[in-house]
Amino acid sequence: MNEEDETMDKKSMSKEVLWITRTAIFLALLVVTQVGTASLGNTFITGSAVNFILIVCVMTCGLASGMTIAAISPILAKLVGIGPLWALIPFIIVGNVVLVVLWHIIGNKSFGDNKIGSYIVAAIVAAAAKFAVLFLGIVKIAVPVILELPQPQATVISGMFSLPQLVTALIGGAIAIVVLPVLKKAIKVNG
Repeated sequence: MNEEDETMDKKSMSKEVLWITRTAIFLALLVVTQVGTASLGNTFITGSAVNFILIVCVMTCGLASGMTIAAISPILAKLVGIGPLWALIPFIIVGNVVLVVLWHIIGNKSFGDNKIGSYIVAAIVAAAAKFAVLFLGIVKIAVPVILELPQPQATVISGMFSLPQLVTALIGGAIAIVVLPVLKKAIKVNG
């Protein structure tokens, strides 16, 4: 192997290590946030924080990192005792992945000279899509068809995965709209 090939291998390995490190940091941040806010018993705080972290991850680290934490975080939340029923996890994963994919696609577009317009569109479209996935998947399919729950428990779960999901995705997106320009500027200056 010549010197140029060795340099390319080192650069490639360095990018992989950076990707793993950034993804692991966001995953750890997400799990700590979920555990830390779970005791508050407030879906709006936990959900908004989770959505915010998913959005910041995908917008600063890329689609692969965003999709990775979107898929792994609900499983880890369940394993540490704060996640919902196992049967709901696949729907949550899909909802999270939809959120990060749409933020990646729309949020990285430019509507004029300012990224804020694309962030606003991404926040609205991604929140609506995540809400639709969770509402249809959990409220309309999982609860009535897959799970055999007593009516009071079915009502509570359906309530958690309806309008609050839209609200928390919008709140997470709104916070991201404010934070992302500053964060991206700091990363660019220091990166």
